[in-house]
Amino acid sequence: MKAAPPKNEKKRLKVLWQYEMLDTMPEEVFDELTELAARICEAPIALISLVDERRQWFKSKIGVSINETSRDVSFCAHAIRQSDLFIVPDATKDERFANNPLVTSDPRIRFYAGAPLVTPDGHALGTLCVIDKVPRQLRPDQKRALTILSRHVVSQLELRRRSRELADVRKETRRLHAELEKTRAELAKLKGKTFNAKTQRRKR
Repeated sequence: MKAAPPKNEKKRLKVLWQYEMLDTMPEEVFDELTELAARICEAPIALISLVDERRQWFKSKIGVSINETSRDVSFCAHAIRQSDLFIVPDATKDERFANNPLVTSDPRIRFYAGAPLVTPDGHALGTLCVIDKVPRQLRPDQKRALTILSRHVVSQLELRRRSRELADVRKETRRLHAELEKTRAELAKLKGKTFNAKTQRRKR
């Protein structure tokens, strides 16, 4: 069953694109958070997913080789519609997922738990999720850990966004400074020409 988009979908997508993370190269800090989620939750598969208009793309992944899937079959597309953990104990017994190709064929998902990656202004960009091939649940301490780790993922996304914005500001400042210097040089040149013209008239 395809997940309905969040009510703020248009704005959510705009915010997602502003982070400029889709289709970027793997980064160690994200891979470490994914690995930690897998270890703490004792899950063979863990992902950091970002959900755009047509797909879910994996910024980091453990236990799978694919880089993305269609949004139509995405568990994470359901998870971003709420602010807390989204848990599916047994996908084969959940009418939303029983016929999902990710359940009926590889990787044969049975258990899913996803913590939404919620930005400071309240937009869920994707999830930090753990997946297993057997039905199960998370212990309370695992649920807490997954939620905390998801916040660390968002912190890293924010850090990169702010760093890029700062770099853009510095680049624009350098450009404006160069323009100012150019203008000053042109004014000085113009003043020099004016002074020389006045000097020539006085000599005459």
